[in-house]
Amino acid sequence: MALVDGGDLVARAIKQEGVDTIFTLCGGHVQAIYDSCLDEEIRVIDVRHEQVAGHAAEGWSRATRRCGVAVVTAGPGVTDCVTAIANALARFEMGALQDMDQVQLVRSITKWARCVYDTQRIPEYIASAFRAALTGRQGPTFLEIPTDVLFRKVEENDVYFPQSYRPQGRVYPDPKVVKQAAEIIARAERPLVMAGSAVYWQDAHQELRHFVEVAQAPVYLNAMGRGAINQDHPLFFSRTRRNALSQADAIVVIGTPMDFRLSYGKRFNPEARTVQVDTDPQELARNRDIDVPIEGDAKATLEMLIGELEGVNHDHKEWITGLREAENKTRGQMEEWMNSDRVPIHPLRLCRDMAEFVDDNTIVVGDGGDIVNLAARVLPINQPGQWYDPGPMGTLGVGTGFCMAINSVYPNKRILMVNGDGAFGLNGFEFDTFVRFNMPVVSVVGNDRQWGQITVGQRAMYGKERVVASILGDNARYDKVVEGLGGHGEYVTEPDQIRPAIERAFASGKPACVNVIMDQEPPGIMGGYEFM
Repeated sequence: MALVDGGDLVARAIKQEGVDTIFTLCGGHVQAIYDSCLDEEIRVIDVRHEQVAGHAAEGWSRATRRCGVAVVTAGPGVTDCVTAIANALARFEMGALQDMDQVQLVRSITKWARCVYDTQRIPEYIASAFRAALTGRQGPTFLEIPTDVLFRKVEENDVYFPQSYRPQGRVYPDPKVVKQAAEIIARAERPLVMAGSAVYWQDAHQELRHFVEVAQAPVYLNAMGRGAINQDHPLFFSRTRRNALSQADAIVVIGTPMDFRLSYGKRFNPEARTVQVDTDPQELARNRDIDVPIEGDAKATLEMLIGELEGVNHDHKEWITGLREAENKTRGQMEEWMNSDRVPIHPLRLCRDMAEFVDDNTIVVGDGGDIVNLAARVLPINQPGQWYDPGPMGTLGVGTGFCMAINSVYPNKRILMVNGDGAFGLNGFEFDTFVRFNMPVVSVVGNDRQWGQITVGQRAMYGKERVVASILGDNARYDKVVEGLGGHGEYVTEPDQIRPAIERAFASGKPACVNVIMDQEPPGIMGGYEFM
């Protein structure tokens, strides 16, 4: 009978889930997993910091709509990965190297956290981890495999590999509740749809477009929901959300939490009737009363709403025309700075020139503060899964991990990473990983030599003379760092240099950094949110 160790069981169990790539930083505790990944033809991408392995696993999950896997060593390997898990025992109690209660450490930031003590049960625990991660509201899980359990040999025929251990279908809502929601939408004079990441995760972009067309409702998108509706669509809006939410008489929130990004619902018209759709019932009516909370899958719920509303005449021309006029006015205000030739470079001018390089074969990864907020308003994001941003935690440093994940899933896609200079400094050394794995990621760094979102507040509250701990060096040559790691670097100080520099970066075929010196106090901008 054949003997297998825990590493063999881990590799086979994750391959069964369709995982063909793992992200890791090497450690003796987990080397048995690496060896087995070679046998199972699972690609191993090794990074320079465990945080990036975690970010890359999340990025792989976003790119595939499946569950990404980071493999990290014990102790500092786990603690280094905590930030990534939140944005997503060697020998038990014997005082072994890097021994700590890792399960307890991550329990509060995961959906499920366990330790497996029996080698034969590794596949069962991995199945449970995937089930917890992928059912209901998706989220990170954590499995600790002590070293002695991982390296122990067991009889292969004694190991049970679960096969049908998680549901594959969609969660359909109560039809009576859907009818109540449809009645609100049908009676509305000023309806509005706010859709978020669940539209992407649940593959509901076609249903969303059909729904807003049937309801004749303007739609706003955030997070991974960006790209679900083409920006040329007459019902797509992006620059009037705050004003529209305060005026709408019916608001449908689909797959996005009522968190700070929606001002906890406090800016909604208090007279508006509200509908909220989410697979997690705990998210329904959180922070704000909801007239019709719907527990259900976004795709399934939208299908049912379309069935209820089709054939009913919905005429909201005056409402939509008014919003479009307001959008065009805001766009006109932005274009003054998008076309500016001033020096230092205005960030909206940089965004305009970056937009020229974004086509349907380009995926954009935002890793920063103000520059990413502005890029989200200017760059043409027209495909589901075309936009990646740090997410509601605002975690900086996610970009390099996301990029390597995207490249591993879509090797023929162009990848543009929009960086703040502060964010680049966190995990910029992962350009070494890009070089080693031949990943031609192009990073454009909007370099204002400061932590911009912080300095804006400091100047406003305390005055320029009391700005502290938020100013970065004027001579930081991120382009030279990338060159030194084997990539391509460009340094830009004039507006007319932007496009040629980005062209050369993409044409180089190498991982590249375009370091663009921007205005520290650009006119027309207030912390990146002036044009929300």
